[in-house]
Amino acid sequence: MTIAVTGATGQFGRLVIETLKTRTKDDIVALARSPQKAADLGVETRRADYDDAASLEAALKGVDTLLLISSSEVGKRAAQHHHVIEAAKKNAVKWIVYTSLLRADSSTLSLAAEHAETERELKASGIPYTILRNGWYTENYTGSLEGAVAAGAIIGSAGKARISGASRKDYAEAAVAVLTTPGHEGKVYELAGDESFSLEELAAEVSKQTGKAVTYKDLPEADYAKTLEGFGLPAGLAAAIAGWDVAAGEGALYDDGRALSKLIGRPTTPFTQTVKATFA
Repeated sequence: MTIAVTGATGQFGRLVIETLKTRTKDDIVALARSPQKAADLGVETRRADYDDAASLEAALKGVDTLLLISSSEVGKRAAQHHHVIEAAKKNAVKWIVYTSLLRADSSTLSLAAEHAETERELKASGIPYTILRNGWYTENYTGSLEGAVAAGAIIGSAGKARISGASRKDYAEAAVAVLTTPGHEGKVYELAGDESFSLEELAAEVSKQTGKAVTYKDLPEADYAKTLEGFGLPAGLAAAIAGWDVAAGEGALYDDGRALSKLIGRPTTPFTQTVKATFA
């Protein structure tokens, strides 16, 4: 059997492929817009550009199972995923596993609409599917922690939101567990961390681990967006990030179903451990 992984050179894709190599004897194919960037993965590589239908059709020849890692290009995702699904149909791919968003069909996150559209297309495609509705990566916050330490504050608009974050590795292991074990076809998994944290608790943990005073400063949505613009982010992206925080405050990033830890067979990575790794 041949398992192909889209977006193979991204942080998530790399984790999936490295884990797959330890869990299966099946052939693994890394699909990437720039195959040369996947050369170090140690598996077959093929060019696959989400915007180039012909490249996708060629890349999926002989593929039995496809992990469709969602595109990173917000606003273009639904069209790009459509190209992948059409190429899979033409190549008689037997199963598609798709990385979606936590409660994509009801979430108030602006990211949800494109995921929901892809889910609907998958269900109508005639190809057996599994949908992995991934919650927030804890790493979504850790990338900016050094700056927060320097400034003495984490800023946001999430209020006292509970965020059921898990590490990127946790979600990658879940994808591999689904790809390499039976019984997942037709299922939709709501995946999130076992425990939740607030941004105030995140700030307190950063203070504890660094010995520097870091607090959480909650801002009105518009003020947060303007502050992000001041850091050099495009206005549209800044507004989107601020909106995601507001949605988190409405519960969009909280889940206590523990489906993720059940899939990976261990507790999810505590946010404190991810913070520790950031400053290691």
